[in-house]
Amino acid sequence: MNLSDSQTGGLVPRRVSAMEAVLGHLRGAIERGEYAIGDKLPSEAELCRTLEVSRPVLREALRALQTMGLTVSRTGKGTFVVANAVEDPTFGDYAASDLLEVRRHIEIPVAGYAAARRTPENLDHLAHLLDRMERETDTTAWVAMDTLFHLAIAEAAQNPVFRRVIEEIRDALARQSAFLNELGGRREQSNREHRAIVEALVDGSEHDAVEAMSHHLDRVETTLTDIVRPQRTDDLPTEGGPEA
Repeated sequence: MNLSDSQTGGLVPRRVSAMEAVLGHLRGAIERGEYAIGDKLPSEAELCRTLEVSRPVLREALRALQTMGLTVSRTGKGTFVVANAVEDPTFGDYAASDLLEVRRHIEIPVAGYAAARRTPENLDHLAHLLDRMERETDTTAWVAMDTLFHLAIAEAAQNPVFRRVIEEIRDALARQSAFLNELGGRREQSNREHRAIVEALVDGSEHDAVEAMSHHLDRVETTLTDIVRPQRTDDLPTEGGPEA
């Protein structure tokens, strides 16, 4: 069963990675009850043989299952199913819903303060960072710069407490960013949203900055919701070839 390089359905088909296809297959099996709560998943070696994928690809999919709260990995014992439906993914120490709630209360007003208080040095730093992000093709490198971007917005607000708050959730932000980019293809869209934020800061428009950051977080929430909602049967990869 080769699950690599499938396509998703929809008006604009998006080519999905091997990891996404493996994740969809395993998630579907859990949601359909083929692996019940308490069951141990087959070994990595067995899954790699069955799904015809490499171990790194499989391990990425297993990590995503754990982030979704469907499985738990027990050292030396394997991966076990702990839930049959995705409710609230966890990124590091924080649940996705808690993280987004805090981000809305902090980052939206921070964008407004940044528009009013930013210095030429802040704008130069953000412009340089944004240019690098728009050229970057490696997801891991892009995610690292994504967290730096949000830290830079907090710095531009000229309040060290804001930066400290973003520092506290920095690991969770990186995990969430990686999750959304791997499974939601968010990178190019995020770049456009980031540029709108920077343009509002350059203009010194508090209103536009608040609107741009609000839109950015709305899109984060929408993508996250799309990823974690229950899969339809026709969303799942099928044995014998890629999806239509």
